Amino acid sequence: MTAGANIESADPRAREGRTGILAKVAEFAAPLALVVLWVAFFIATPNFLTLDNIGDLLVASTILTVLALGQQFAIAVGGIDLSVGANLPWSAALLGYMTSHGHSVTVGMVVAILGGLAVGVINGLLVGRLHMTDFVVTLGMLSVLSGCTLLLTHGNTVAVNSRFLQRLALDGIGPVRWFWLLALVAALTVAGIIFHTRIGTHLLATGGRLEAARDTGISVDRIRLFAYAMAGLLCGVAGVMLVARNGGADPSVQTTYLLSSIAAVVLGGSSLSGGKASVLGTVCGAVLFTSLINGFTILGISQYYQPVAVGAVLLLAAGISRFRK
Repeated sequence: MTAGANIESADPRAREGRTGILAKVAEFAAPLALVVLWVAFFIATPNFLTLDNIGDLLVASTILTVLALGQQFAIAVGGIDLSVGANLPWSAALLGYMTSHGHSVTVGMVVAILGGLAVGVINGLLVGRLHMTDFVVTLGMLSVLSGCTLLLTHGNTVAVNSRFLQRLALDGIGPVRWFWLLALVAALTVAGIIFHTRIGTHLLATGGRLEAARDTGISVDRIRLFAYAMAGLLCGVAGVMLVARNGGADPSVQTTYLLSSIAAVVLGGSSLSGGKASVLGTVCGAVLFTSLINGFTILGISQYYQPVAVGAVLLLAAGISRFRK
């Protein structure tokens, strides 16, 4: 009886130890998965780990990185922003519309970023002030924006011929590309806000325990409004980058960007229930998903497998998140 009791009493500690190990591994899931993926693709083809391909890959990942950094704010407060799949082409379409109607690229860029911000503010007001469910609000906004974008562009891709945007996407300072710097500035800004300001502390507190945050005097409604506004703002920035990279505005809903932005945040170390954030992990998660698509392309794997892979990693990220403390 004593031996049996000792074994039973040891089991919880053993389970706790295993859970602790899994939690530590889960904290670095994105960087570890990125290393494993790069090694796997390098073994499969030597064309993957070349300077030119890695440079192009990192440029391609910057749009998703900026988008995921915005999604980071929504998830940090325990929410989610499904509207980014339509806000991205909406912001891009605003830029295309302005330039095609005689306005300068500068004006178009400002309107695009403000358009993305406006969407985030509306989401934040509905979620924060009116206490509507974030899933329903942002899903409804995704549908509304997709229709507005089609109306604005008449369902056609709007070409944007701008030497400035072309240079923004292709050039840089020596080997350092402008897109890299934009993503770096965005990442450092988000990290500064979340981890080194009072509003960042309130963001994580709101996501961690909403009622407890409210009881301590935090204006959780304003915090949630701020989170969704930042998500919309960064979505507008990503829209400008998308136009610069593609040379035009495509009105199609960007489902892949939506799923990847969520998965990058969760795989990067954040919790879907809120209260936890990791900017470095989010960046690694965004690079991982871009690497996945890049590797598939080099290996000649059908593009139909790409959403399957993205969805599988999203499920994996959700599974990993349950082990995080």
